[in-house]
Amino acid sequence: MSDDRFMQLALAEARAALEHEDVPIGAVIVREGVVIARAHNQRELLKDPTAHAEVIALTQASAAVGAWRLTGCAMFVTLEPCVMCAGALVLARIDRLVYGATDPKAGACVSLYRIPEDERLNHRIAVVGGVLAAECGELLREFFRGRR
Repeated sequence: MSDDRFMQLALAEARAALEHEDVPIGAVIVREGVVIARAHNQRELLKDPTAHAEVIALTQASAAVGAWRLTGCAMFVTLEPCVMCAGALVLARIDRLVYGATDPKAGACVSLYRIPEDERLNHRIAVVGGVLAAECGELLREFFRGRR
């Protein structure tokens, strides 16, 4: 499957967040071409500031693999990860990150920081941005338009 196809799955997860009025961000984790985790933001639903799509997907993937090290895995997420999520991806040893829209206000992969490729850390992640960026960005803009 291509990056676009996996990002479509992440977008489907993002739309699921709308059911409980969470910011529509979705993530999937793939290992050897197979989706092993899929999640969406659940901060409002769980009343938990750490319930980002990426963190929930990492927990699911670790359970699926039976280990906290997720080498050989790629994450596809609709929005550039924040500091917390980028740090968690490094700690989980994810090999590859593919994101949709950039986040100029909180992005920690290319926008404000470059955590996944910081040479001071013990692991680096290959980062690909802009996959289905227009569709990912429009979903977020539509959500926030409805809030204002």
